[in-house]
Amino acid sequence: MRLGATEILLIIFLALVLFGGGKLASVGKALGRSIKDFKSELKSTDDDKTQETKE
Repeated sequence: MRLGATEILLIIFLALVLFGGGKLASVGKALGRSIKDFKSELKSTDDDKTQETKE
């Protein structure tokens, strides 16, 4: 099942109505920070594994 543009816009509109713009902004900021931290941890883990194989 795929979501079209109309369905996505409807979901965004409902989220804005239910939670408000300020709350969604803080949730988006927290989500972005979490993704950034997750990617940096994955990179550091990959770097550690690469370093172990070189030794």
